[in-house]
Amino acid sequence: QVQLVESGGGLVQAGGSLRLSCAAPGSISNLYVLGWYRQAPGKTREAVATITSGGSTYYADSVKGRFTISRDNAKNTVYLQMNSLKTDDTAVYYCNARHMSGIYVYWGQGTQVTVSS
Repeated sequence: QVQLVESGGGLVQAGGSLRLSCAAPGSISNLYVLGWYRQAPGKTREAVATITSGGSTYYADSVKGRFTISRDNAKNTVYLQMNSLKTDDTAVYYCNARHMSGIYVYWGQGTQVTVSS
C-alpha cells in the first residue's frame, strides 16, 4: 500500500501564505507525476498544480501567479507554496502521485486549508 503523507494545512487570513508538503515512499519513482488537487464543499475535485520529475509544471488558471509547486526528487517530496490566499482557496487539498502510464494513481488523506476573510 502506497501512502502519501501530507502536512502544512491550516487556517490563514486572506492574503496570507501556507506551504503544503507531501512525502511519498521510495516506490514512487521519477516515472510519477506528483501534484496537488483540491475539493471544496459541494464541488468536484480539481487539479491545482502538477510537476514531473523533470520539472515541467501545470497550474490551474485560478492559482497561476500565486501558487508554486516544487519537487525534491531525492526526498520524494512535493511542495505547494500558496501565497496571496483567497477565501475561494478554502478546500481539502490532496496530494496525488500518478504513474506516467496512468495505470497507478495514489492519493493522500487530504489536508484542510481554510482562508478567512
